[in-house]
Amino acid sequence: MAFDTQLLDEVVVKGDLPKTQLKGDAMVTQIQNSTLSKAGTANDVLSKLPGLVDDGEGLKVLGRGAPEYYINGRKVRDASELDQLASDEIRSVEVVTNPGARYDASVKAVVRIRTVKRQGEGFGFNNRLYGEYNEKASWLEQFNFNYRKGGFDLFGLLFYSDNYYWKEHHTIQDTYLDKHWMQDAQTKVSSRTHSLTGNLGMNYVINENHSLGATYRISHKPYGKDRTFVDTDVEQDDAFYENSVNIGRGGSGYTSHTADFYYDGKIGEWSLDFDGNAIWQSSDSDNRTQEETTDAGGTLTERTVTTLSNTDYKFYAGKLVLQRPLLGGNLTIGAEYGHLNRQTDYRNPEGVIASTVDEIKEGNAAAFAEYARSLGKVYAQVGIRYEYDNFDYTLNGKHMDEQSKVYHNVFPSASLVLPVGKAQLMLQYRGEIKRPYYSMLSSSISYVNRYTYESGNPFLRPVLTQSVSLGASYQWLTLQAGYQHIKDDFFDTSEPYSDADPTIALMSKRNAPEYDALFVSASAAPTIGFWSPVLSASLSKQWLETEAPGGTINADHPLFMLGWGNDFKLPAGFLLTADMRWMTTGDSQNTRILDHMWTMNAGLYKEVWDGRMSFQLKANDIFNTQKMNGLLYTGSVRTLRMFNEPNAQSVSLTVRYKFNATKSKYKGTGAGDAQKNRM
Repeated sequence: MAFDTQLLDEVVVKGDLPKTQLKGDAMVTQIQNSTLSKAGTANDVLSKLPGLVDDGEGLKVLGRGAPEYYINGRKVRDASELDQLASDEIRSVEVVTNPGARYDASVKAVVRIRTVKRQGEGFGFNNRLYGEYNEKASWLEQFNFNYRKGGFDLFGLLFYSDNYYWKEHHTIQDTYLDKHWMQDAQTKVSSRTHSLTGNLGMNYVINENHSLGATYRISHKPYGKDRTFVDTDVEQDDAFYENSVNIGRGGSGYTSHTADFYYDGKIGEWSLDFDGNAIWQSSDSDNRTQEETTDAGGTLTERTVTTLSNTDYKFYAGKLVLQRPLLGGNLTIGAEYGHLNRQTDYRNPEGVIASTVDEIKEGNAAAFAEYARSLGKVYAQVGIRYEYDNFDYTLNGKHMDEQSKVYHNVFPSASLVLPVGKAQLMLQYRGEIKRPYYSMLSSSISYVNRYTYESGNPFLRPVLTQSVSLGASYQWLTLQAGYQHIKDDFFDTSEPYSDADPTIALMSKRNAPEYDALFVSASAAPTIGFWSPVLSASLSKQWLETEAPGGTINADHPLFMLGWGNDFKLPAGFLLTADMRWMTTGDSQNTRILDHMWTMNAGLYKEVWDGRMSFQLKANDIFNTQKMNGLLYTGSVRTLRMFNEPNAQSVSLTVRYKFNATKSKYKGTGAGDAQKNRM
């Protein structure tokens, strides 16, 4: 008898396996060969996964916030990439709620997308046309191409969008000084922007142990026009004081160049990954506001306020990760460095507010080590990360010693995954940091309208968080709970701009007192014949004291969210989706949500020509109910009531055509991600 060995290219095993299960450091959901593979885009898939929720301001990981995304190990830098990725190209999605030491300590959660392995060589393309109507029409055109031959891979993208945006909101600002001032403002904002993006990259797989690649991306906004209308009534001790009408017209533009390089190799038992990144970006904006103010006696005064700004970024970073087997597990060590130079020139020719030139130079270095091992069905991971940050601040050519700071921080992390009966449990701990966006650190004062100015705060300290969480999964049921201790959180605040005119509020950021927060969530995703529902519920509560007129208050009202997604397989290959979301009143940081909010979306998806062409029709916020009304406590003398009218109601159509489409082999994972996110 002779033995014969043959290599199977791919084996698909079908069975009633759990859709979502704990594996390693992540909650893994299989997408391939499931209903979710027909959802449309990666965004459509993610919004239906356990642990992820769309709160009206984008996708969030429950209890953790906005995640970072990776596709096949490569950091997603442009959110449009999630729309560019079709759902049937996704093999699995991993949601990491406790990123290890290899990730920057500012990363709260990670979503890793693994794509289906495509076969074949040659030229392919994936074309997308998208149109949306929301008061006015918006559209985009996208062309992806890929050429693959042997170990060589050339890929690129051309993208153009014409986007319209609008928003209406009503705000009431109460200021309590020696007199009670109330400003009641009705605002409508609209904008039109044209954007262009080009991307070209290559990969070369030398052999099974070595590969490298590089990409270059240019983004340009040649057209951006904004229009703002604000009608404000001012009262002093409940008596009419004045009315102001502001009409603002402005424009903005930017050009950004991004270059990335990676090397992925193996030398002996060591695996080596190196990433290098560089960004050059320049942006400018201008705004001209015409103001007409009428006082109680009928006297009319007029003035014009012009603001001009230019901001330039220069950034580069490098990251090296080494990994090898050790004592039955895997040891990972690495280092990362990034340097940024940002300069902003802000001008007001009329002298209503001060013109400034500020410059930020920041160097950020990190070193980390992580060890992971499986002991039977138990998986354990421990790590530690050290971060050094040197922040240097200059205002109008003068070095600001008090605002310039050097930080040294150490962040431990640990995860434990173990089976309990037929369920899986995950216990996690992590120390985290959140550094302010660079715009938050600027001392430039921006003119919003006659009664509101905005500024950054160079004295802001980073937010430090200690986080512990527990997760469990059993078949199609997923449970999560977490507790956080938060120090120096960023809160919106305001103070009178000057004693001479207390009606003007200077809006800024401040560090909040320490507080604790708790969240719990549950998700169920069974399959019942042609119906695949996803039901999720979450509860968040904080224990926070915040400043308010008349003294401190307890902002500890719980906030509850309920989501219900539905996929229906219809005859003739159609897929119908209907999703609903509801949120109660409650407290989030120093904002109190005043009214319940709910919304409903629906869509219809159909493929033709063996999947080469697809159509997706969507209706968002069908009943025009997605509104968010809140009360912001901005300090001891001022509150801001906000009533946002819904502007999410829209209808859209996406047409996608693919020919011999192949996915890029680019394996870069990115460097300096934390600093780039803050830009």
